[in-house]
Amino acid sequence: MTAEPAVPSAPDAAAVALQLGRRPRGLLAVAHRCPCGLPDVVETAPRLPDGTPFPTLYYLTCPRAVAAVSRLEAGGLMRDMAERVAADPSLRNACLAAHQDYLARRDEAAKAAGVAPLPAGAQSAGGMPDRVKCLHALVAHELAVPGVNPLGREAIAAAGEWWLAGPCVTVPAGPGAAPA
Repeated sequence: MTAEPAVPSAPDAAAVALQLGRRPRGLLAVAHRCPCGLPDVVETAPRLPDGTPFPTLYYLTCPRAVAAVSRLEAGGLMRDMAERVAADPSLRNACLAAHQDYLARRDEAAKAAGVAPLPAGAQSAGGMPDRVKCLHALVAHELAVPGVNPLGREAIAAAGEWWLAGPCVTVPAGPGAAPA
């Protein structure tokens, strides 16, 4: 059983704002923490405050993790994964299960946030279930829900230990310290 995501504290929201370079939109929870202690994946509402659909439930926020995964994308890992998904029925089924998990969790998040779920047929994340379009989304899904996303798990292993240099941002102390 996976631990429930933690409601973001003010310091968590400040850290995510620093990581992203802007205030997070639709922030619901911290879905995973980096070994350094800061959030590295957040759960976002399926609709932004203005009602705009936002299909990315799990969002990778740590700039070091993002850079590590971007290097994998640039190196052609997505193409290799897509070829394997097309050729391997077992992997294709595991990706379909990850896709279904993502959709179910996103619908639950919509319900918890009190917003309308996205329409049936809305994309899930990262090209699932039959394409590999964004490793960042697949990695975020696997970090948030360990053991669910085989391609995300593979990318995490290939990305290396991005956290070894310590926290990616320094969060100012005190009330109102979040950036504008």
